[in-house]
Amino acid sequence: MLDSKKTNYKATLFGLEGVLSNALSDALSRCNCFTFNQTQDQDREHPHPDIVFCSPSPDVLKPVLQRFKHTPVVVVSRLPEVDGWLDALEAGAADYCAAPFETTQLRWLLDTHARARKALAAA
Repeated sequence: MLDSKKTNYKATLFGLEGVLSNALSDALSRCNCFTFNQTQDQDREHPHPDIVFCSPSPDVLKPVLQRFKHTPVVVVSRLPEVDGWLDALEAGAADYCAAPFETTQLRWLLDTHARARKALAAA
């Protein structure tokens, strides 16, 4: 069940190609989530994102997992390729999602991973 209250989240979109990044950013904005797009070449990063969305490519995922050690990382793709998802999850990604993005699914991801972070912080 989704949280009924409107929570504002902050997400970093890392290494996603333009069309996919724009579609995800638009869908996340409908979930009261502010997004910051980042590339590997940028030194500037969004301070303390609640969640990071990135490409399942190992060249992107590995540095993202190292950079955002205490933040859930969700891999994003245009295609639901099972092998790619499994590799990403085994590498340490918290979850995955594929386009087209549904508001209900994204809200569930945001709420679920926010609750998990709060539980870890309280432990």
